[in-house]
Amino acid sequence: MNQDLVYFFSDLVQYLINGLAQGSIYALIALGYTMVYGIIKLINFAHGEFYMIGAFVGYYCLMSGMPLLLAFPVAMIGAGLVAIVVEKIVYKPIRHAGRIPALITALGTSLFFQYLGQGLIGADPKAFPEAIKSVTYTFGEVMITSTQIIIMAMTFILMLLLYWLVNHTRTGKAMRATSFNKNAAELMGINTDKIISITFFIGSSLAGAAGVLVGMYYNTVEPMMGLIPGLKAFIAAVLGGIGIIPGAVIGGLVLGVAENLVVGFWVSTYRDAIAFGILILILLIKPAGILGKNRREKV
Repeated sequence: MNQDLVYFFSDLVQYLINGLAQGSIYALIALGYTMVYGIIKLINFAHGEFYMIGAFVGYYCLMSGMPLLLAFPVAMIGAGLVAIVVEKIVYKPIRHAGRIPALITALGTSLFFQYLGQGLIGADPKAFPEAIKSVTYTFGEVMITSTQIIIMAMTFILMLLLYWLVNHTRTGKAMRATSFNKNAAELMGINTDKIISITFFIGSSLAGAAGVLVGMYYNTVEPMMGLIPGLKAFIAAVLGGIGIIPGAVIGGLVLGVAENLVVGFWVSTYRDAIAFGILILILLIKPAGILGKNRREKV
């Protein structure tokens, strides 16, 4: 085989691995967007800040000497509990005010957490503690790190747990009923307020897990870290079909791979531009997303 062709395929596999690791992060964050939208039709633009909160909870836990196996679930729970408080104090009072007030409130909440973080922690990036020694495995010209393996494995495990929760538990059945018709679910005796809070908790805890994994991957955390990944995760949710859980996973992985292929085979500075280009294309060609179905809504 031609040497140039060998190098091309080696690079292709390398960027696919990098893309799957990056896409796994987007998928975890996108799941929160799509779950909340599926239940109450809210685009929670503050969701990226729960990712940041999870990263900092994990950071301080590890700095205190806590092992990763304990710091990881604590970070998830911390991000989830903050989301419940935000849902009760901020989103619940405006739940019936319409989509525009909810959208503006979500943007305001996002800015509040960004600048609160800068005020409390400082704007400077913090070096994330080395929880696990990173090892690089080489297969010919292709390299994969132990951190990338951990990211993809943890993402897969968390997605399996979410699938089991949504499809094989009473809480999951109540979530699906609330998503389908909130009023009918209430008539059947389902406490929809509780289900909405649980949805916020689960979605934000997944984002918190992503925050810890990103801290381990890039070895740094800072208060504004949720802004761009949060927007890209929203694009991933729209790409896969907003409100559809498998769609969020597919959208995240596709976006991560697309970004890394652009970095490897085109121009690295277009990494962010490609995500927003994909958003424009999907809205023009298939607004419902990859797994979504077009449906009429009465306004």
